[in-house]
Amino acid sequence: MAFETREQVLEKVLEQEKPKCPHCGQEMSIWDVPSIPMGDGLGWGEPFLFVCFNDECSLYTQGWDKVQEDYGHTASYRCMCYPSSGKFECMPVFGKLGGAGQVVDDQVLMEQEMLKEAIKKGFSILAGCYVEKDAETILRLLLDPTEPAKVRLKAAEMIGDIGSLEAIDPIKNLKIGNEIIQKQLDESVKKMHKRHFTRECPFCAEIIKERAKICKHCGKEVAGL
Repeated sequence: MAFETREQVLEKVLEQEKPKCPHCGQEMSIWDVPSIPMGDGLGWGEPFLFVCFNDECSLYTQGWDKVQEDYGHTASYRCMCYPSSGKFECMPVFGKLGGAGQVVDDQVLMEQEMLKEAIKKGFSILAGCYVEKDAETILRLLLDPTEPAKVRLKAAEMIGDIGSLEAIDPIKNLKIGNEIIQKQLDESVKKMHKRHFTRECPFCAEIIKERAKICKHCGKEVAGL
């Protein structure tokens, strides 16, 4: 099962059309979910939500009386929407500014522009590496956690096209920390073996010829294995 990074989830949310609040019709804002869990202790379920912060929204204006009448508390509701499902729910707030500090639209847009520039720069470097067969720089980008996930994923793919047999062992020992990139890297190792007509000995893990019958390293029979 592949897990998406926070960065990848944010990219998807930014690409979505912002929903309109079903109570007032206003376009909802992107909301950065706080680390504090909801009252049930199960968490929010997603790192980003859409939330209506219109102070004239009927859900918000009428919510004060509703909560006071039902629960005896000074609080109201904001309408929220889950990006993954489009489901709308009510989020409790305890003041006019409740949750407003988590609105990240302007900040996110700026970060997104910076991310696009970083991806553009990374892809440009990778293109040059491909032409020059510079596997060392590709590996450097792959290992750099500050590089955008898209750049690292592309680097993991490209290393399979130009990497030498000497690079296989170091690559297999890498700890990437991203399941999607790691999966691509595993596929690239297979591609490298295919390009060089090699495989790993099932006994000693050393690289041998694909058609080898006896491992030249450990001496065991590997035909048919």
